[in-house]
Amino acid sequence: MAEDKKQDNNFFFQEVIKKTKTGITFPKELREALFDEDGEVFFKLVVPSEKDKIILEILSDVEAKTLSEKVSEKKPKITKQASEKRKEKGTSEKIAPNWSEYFVYDFKNREKVQPILESAFYKFAETPVNLDDAMGRIKYALVSFLTATKTENAKLYFSIIKLLIDVIERFDQPNLIDWIFEKIVPNIKSKFLYELALLELLEISLKTKRFEKAELFIFYVLRNIDDYPQTELYNIFNSFKQLVKKVRYIERTDKIDLLLKEKLMEYGEGVEDNDYKIQIVEFLEDLNYIELAYGLAKAIQKGLPPDSVKVGEIRKIVKRLYTAPITEDKIN
Repeated sequence: MAEDKKQDNNFFFQEVIKKTKTGITFPKELREALFDEDGEVFFKLVVPSEKDKIILEILSDVEAKTLSEKVSEKKPKITKQASEKRKEKGTSEKIAPNWSEYFVYDFKNREKVQPILESAFYKFAETPVNLDDAMGRIKYALVSFLTATKTENAKLYFSIIKLLIDVIERFDQPNLIDWIFEKIVPNIKSKFLYELALLELLEISLKTKRFEKAELFIFYVLRNIDDYPQTELYNIFNSFKQLVKKVRYIERTDKIDLLLKEKLMEYGEGVEDNDYKIQIVEFLEDLNYIELAYGLAKAIQKGLPPDSVKVGEIRKIVKRLYTAPITEDKIN
């Protein structure tokens, strides 16, 4: 007992610390006492065969390099417990993250974020799901890899949204829709990615038949489109293109249809460029608003001079729309 006390007195620092979901963190006062904030610090990490302690020994750069070379030569194979653990509790071998779908836009900390998102994904895939654990990992990824660049952060946020949208669809977690909208979307400081995030929420809300949510999200999308200055018609019409693509083949409510019709007709009748007018006709046709598409196409046709290069194109569109099946009499 006296010997143990003597050993305790020889310690420079001693404290009880706890392993959290994200790992082990050195106490602040120890970091300040031992480490230079700007310099790299290398350790030799040893776990005895009894697995009852973790030993860290501070190394110099030269010692670290020498030891790394020795260890890599005779490093024992470690069992795949960690990766197997992710897929336990009823998780199918075929279930896996779709990284190419999540990481649409590359960003600086992608390689650091991906393992955390992967672990969160497999937590969502467990049966029963440990939602607190899974969301804890998502929250850690959201706050731990931010940079001073708004665009980089927006890409990080959007990637996490894409993963969560996949989780909602594959693991039946529709309550995440509200969480994404309230906790992530407001932090996206890129107009383009903010709009794409809303489109993702709009689509998943329609797929899961959360129609009230979908009506809210389309309102925000249309408002975001209206916020573009009229000098940026390319961006406006690209936004309409993405919107139509998201909702074209999904069941929509009457309110959503009304909002889409009104907004598309507002731009179809408001712009002067015939190329953009024709795009609106095509959007209306894609959404099966045939009567409106036909009426706008006829108005464009009547307004064209006889020698316009668009005469042939608009004539084909009018003919196609006239023969398309609709529910009401066509406009003459």
